[in-house]
Amino acid sequence: MKAPNNPANESERLASLRESGLLEAESREAYDRLTRLAKRLFNVPVAMVNLIDERTHIALSVDGPGPFTLPRHVSICAHTILSQEPLVVGDTHNDLRFADNPLVTTQPGIRFYAGIPLRLPDGATVGSLCVVDHTPREFSAADIAALSDLAALAEDEFAATSAATTDELTGLFNRRGFNQFAAFALSGARRRAEPLTLAWIDLDRFKQINDRYGHEEGDAALKAMASLLRSSFREADLLVRYGGDEFAVLFADTNENGAWIAMQYLTEQVALFNQQGNRPWTLTFSWGVCELDHDHNDLQHWLRIADEKMFTMKQKNSVAR
Repeated sequence: MKAPNNPANESERLASLRESGLLEAESREAYDRLTRLAKRLFNVPVAMVNLIDERTHIALSVDGPGPFTLPRHVSICAHTILSQEPLVVGDTHNDLRFADNPLVTTQPGIRFYAGIPLRLPDGATVGSLCVVDHTPREFSAADIAALSDLAALAEDEFAATSAATTDELTGLFNRRGFNQFAAFALSGARRRAEPLTLAWIDLDRFKQINDRYGHEEGDAALKAMASLLRSSFREADLLVRYGGDEFAVLFADTNENGAWIAMQYLTEQVALFNQQGNRPWTLTFSWGVCELDHDHNDLQHWLRIADEKMFTMKQKNSVAR
C-alpha cells in the first residue's frame, strides 16, 4: 500500500482548513443532501463528503455503510487532494497504490473509487466528494462532469461556512470571527496603550456528557456555558467558541489580575448555575489567562500560552479530585 504524500503546501492547507470552521461545523444537512443525491445518481452503495486533517480523514457526511473517521495514511481521499483533477480508480485490485489497502482487502472492500478534490475559497484543497462501489466499474466523462457539479455545490457550502464569523450553536464568535476581530482589538489596544488579556477555557469531562447523556445534552451544556459567558462579562469583551468544548475571552482594557478576578466571578456563576435546575450533568471548566505584550503581535502565540496555563490548572484540578 502506498501512503499518500503531503501536498507541497501542507502547512498552509492545514491552516486554511482550521481557519475555515469546517471542522467545528454543527449543521451537515447540506452535505447529507449531496451524498444522498450522489448515491442515487451513480447507483453506488456509498457516497461521502470528506475533509483531510493532519492525521485523519473526517467525513462530513456518509450515505451508506462506512466510518466517519479514518487514519489519513489509509485514506484514498488523501490521494485525491494531491491533484486538482478527479481521481478515478476503476478497479483498486489493479492499482499498486491501493491493492493491499485495508479498505480494499477487508470485505466487502472498495473495488471502485471516484473522487473530486474540494477547495476552499482561498484555493486550499481540503477534502473530497467521492463515490465508491464494491465491484469494479467504468466511469465516463459525463459521470465525472456530473460528480464535479455536485462537488461545486459542496464547495459553495464550504465558502458559506468559511465566510461565517458566528458559531451557529452558541451565537458566540467562531474561530474565524475571533481571529478577525482580535486583530482589531490588538491594534486598538496598542494605539491606546491599554492592557489586553486573553483567557482560555476548556469544559471538563465534556465528552462524558455526550457519551452518557447524548449530544442534545452536550449541546445544552455548550449553550449554557455561552450564556454564562455573556452574563458574566462586558459587551466590550470578545467571546468565542473556538472549537468543540473550547472557549476564549479577550478582555478589553484589562490586565492579568483583572482577568483573574473576572474568571473567579465566572466560576461563582457556574457554581450557582449547577445548584439550580434539574440536569443530569454538572458544568465545570478549567481556565488560564495571560496578558498580551504589545510588542508580540502573534495571537496564536498568546493562545498557546493561555492554553498551557489552562492545562496546568486542569492537571491540578484532576489531582485535587
